[in-house]
This record gives sequence, C-alpha cells and structure tokens, in this order.
Amino acid sequence: MNVLHRLEYWGDRHHPKWMDIVRIALGGFLFYKAVDFLYNMSDLINLMSTKTSFGSFVYVLAGHYVVFAHLLGGVFLIFGVLTRFACLIQIPVLIGAVFFVRSNEDMLRPYSQMGITLLVLGLLIYFLIAGNGPWSVKMEEKPR
Repeated sequence: MNVLHRLEYWGDRHHPKWMDIVRIALGGFLFYKAVDFLYNMSDLINLMSTKTSFGSFVYVLAGHYVVFAHLLGGVFLIFGVLTRFACLIQIPVLIGAVFFVRSNEDMLRPYSQMGITLLVLGLLIYFLIAGNGPWSVKMEEKPR
C-alpha cells in the first residue's frame, strides 16, 4: 500500500461521527463566505490590489477562484462528496487569506479575524487527511 491508501485507511477508521457535524458546518460557513465574497467582489479585488502588484485581470481571476472554490468546496463538504478534493482547492485560498486578513480588520467582518481564518485552515487540513466520514453521500465505485 502506498502512502495515500494508508492515509485513507487511517482516516476511515479514526473518524468520529460528531466530526461530520463539524464538516457540515464548515461547508455551510464556506458557502456563506462565497456568497458574501460574491456580493463584495470589488472590496476583495481592491484588497488584493493594494497588497500585490499584478495586472487587473489576475485580481479578477483570483477573486473568481476564491468564490468558485468556496461555493463548490462548501457544497462538497456539506454532502461529504469528494471531501479531500474540496479541501485541496480551498487550502490555497485560506493560506492567501492569512496574509491578506491581518492587515485590514474591517473588511468582511466575519472572515476578517485571524483566529477564524486559522481555525478554518486547520479544519480543512484535518478533513484533507481524515476524509469525509460515515455521514456522507457515498459514491459508487465502478467494478474493475
């Protein structure tokens, strides 16, 4: 067995059911933040443009990636479908948020606190390792 199979096996055996409630809440929070970012896209793009010096197309692309990752990842986390993929596409967004959030405490209030950002990042890393858990939509595997 390679490392990924052992990691998946460990995650399936050591995943308490109450952590699925945390996974569902995390997915709902990320979905809410996607909608919030969608309504405040100009604020998000302005924040990125003050901290870095790329072209405006890069800022628009990054802003849409943030919204897309949180929308798709939030729904996937709520239902427990492709949980590791959902975490993987959101971790770069949260790492970027660690650098952008600490400078401006008034922007997008629920997400502006460093503690919440680090908590969400930690939970995403946990679910990247542990997987979806017993309360999730099971996808059927094709027979080989």
